[in-house]
Amino acid sequence: MTNRRFTEPDELVAAMAAAAARVGPAVSLAVRHEAMVLQALIQAGASGRPGPNVITGRYRASWQTQVVPRRHGATATVGTFAPQGRRLELGFYGADSLGRVYAQPPFPHVAPALLQLQPGFAARIATAAMGAL
Repeated sequence: MTNRRFTEPDELVAAMAAAAARVGPAVSLAVRHEAMVLQALIQAGASGRPGPNVITGRYRASWQTQVVPRRHGATATVGTFAPQGRRLELGFYGADSLGRVYAQPPFPHVAPALLQLQPGFAARIATAAMGAL
């Protein structure tokens, strides 16, 4: 960011438009990076206790990240379509739709990853945006 003085309104408008055009891609890149870090933290947490044990590695490999660029940033989704994901994270007590009874304790791996990533998330995104100016 510079401390340039503008003498004409058109110069200021052009400078602001140019800055706005740079902010979106910079924030998008930062969001993509944070989402990939979150995916890696979740996969690490799904690699044995206190998270779920690894038997085949298919569950851990099922985690995916999808980033959709937006005009001034991006939206990221980190998740799995594996049917056991919710039960592993939250546990399951009771009968399923087939009548089988379970007493499966939770093996959290998503919540701890979010808690680890969250403290500096907003600051890292803001830094990326300010760096583009």
